[in-house]
Amino acid sequence: MGTELLDATFAALADPTRRAILARLAAGEATVTELAAPFAMSQPAISKHLKVLERAGLVSRGRDAQRRPCRLEARPLREATAWLADYRDYWAESYQRLDALLDELQAVEQTDAERQGAQVDGASG
Repeated sequence: MGTELLDATFAALADPTRRAILARLAAGEATVTELAAPFAMSQPAISKHLKVLERAGLVSRGRDAQRRPCRLEARPLREATAWLADYRDYWAESYQRLDALLDELQAVEQTDAERQGAQVDGASG
């Protein structure tokens, strides 16, 4: 994925209204009027959000007689997810190292506690 398209995808996803529009379009095509219905904003404002989504390649508009339905284009989301997967792998490895360190510290702590218990038992016996 090109840097510009990746930047446009994440910029488009940064806005909660645009994310809500994408969630609605995941259920199927919708017109601007249908997309604007749940929001307290004008159709021109929704159209501006749609233009951002279109520039990012996340939405396309068709033509069906007088109707111009919008539809979700998932390819940029898939590519952004693939880009993020590298970082998910990095964090998974970091957490595995942290888990190993915690296991090691707990084992040392348990060994120290057992030694102290043995010393107390030996001193009282």
